[in-house]
Amino acid sequence: MLYQEWGSLPLGGRAVVWTRTAGAGPQRVLPDGCTDVIWSDAGSDGGADGALFVAGPDTRAHLAQGPPGTRWIGLRFAPGTGPAVLGVPAYELRDQRVPLSALWPGAEVRRLAERLAEEAARSAAPGRGAVPGGGAVPGRGGVGPGRGGGGRLGGPGRALEAVALERLRRAEPPDPAVGAVLAGLSRGRSVAEVAAAVGLGQRQLHRRSLAAFGYGPKTLARVLRLNRALDAARAGTAFAEVAASAGYADQAHLAREVKALTGVPLGRLLA
Repeated sequence: MLYQEWGSLPLGGRAVVWTRTAGAGPQRVLPDGCTDVIWSDAGSDGGADGALFVAGPDTRAHLAQGPPGTRWIGLRFAPGTGPAVLGVPAYELRDQRVPLSALWPGAEVRRLAERLAEEAARSAAPGRGAVPGGGAVPGRGGVGPGRGGGGRLGGPGRALEAVALERLRRAEPPDPAVGAVLAGLSRGRSVAEVAAAVGLGQRQLHRRSLAAFGYGPKTLARVLRLNRALDAARAGTAFAEVAASAGYADQAHLAREVKALTGVPLGRLLA
């Protein structure tokens, strides 16, 4: 499995572009609160232009698999950004893989798929398609080598960025509470503290979180805490120290949460 990702310059901190080539086995995609628009060169109907679909915010790890050599190119939106681009609340996509044509007009999706197929073919030509590194952002890359280098296939990535940027320009202004909620929970603050800080009751916070992130603030906090813990563990921090710094009661609590959210023990996840 070859995986690379880089920051989207046009979309700033709101998205990353990534590419993946399938190997012999499935890839464990970990929950991160993000939503992706993904193009695959192996369309489910065998079409020459591949397939476009949306991966919603996951509550558990998802095993992604395709024939060896299948290419995926995706645009991953930071938590809270996807609904403005896709036009639906995030909870409608939770734990789902949905054809993009179920959300956008079919003709628009077909034109985009054709453009992506053309750009992918052009970028794959010798000497074409190099993409400068842009700083990796942790996310759906799962586990494995290749996180965060630059990469190839810049043309398809730029096409996805352009479509997303135009849709964001036409979208309603974002809920002003969303950024503050994400920032507070990312720092490990409690749901009650975050609700008070943004001036919302816990029911209001839950409702707005469902629309923006796909799940309530408690689940979002668990997912964000998991990713903080994994970042520390990948950096070589001892598991007991990881548990304390990420906000778990103890190492056993960390182990239970990792197994619950990813399906495998922490040691196996990092192997």
